[in-house]
Amino acid sequence: MAKIVMYCTAVCPYCVNAERLLLRRGVTEIEKIRVDLDSQQRLIMEQRSRRRTVPQIFIGDRHIGGFDDMVELDQAGELAPLLNT
Repeated sequence: MAKIVMYCTAVCPYCVNAERLLLRRGVTEIEKIRVDLDSQQRLIMEQRSRRRTVPQIFIGDRHIGGFDDMVELDQAGELAPLLNT
């Protein structure tokens, strides 16, 4: 299973939905980085993703994007193969 990193905040419904989708797809571990608690991590997230919104999801070294981006990948049948690499 690929390593999953998700930059998130405490009160983000998209973050919660992203985590639920990943869990439904069999992911057992998600490294959640709370950018609302650490401004340095927010800067790192913005540099890595070139985006300012949460969640920002990485599968392995690949930036997936936010929740909507991940849903599109899932609907296209492309999420499961990424998770199983």
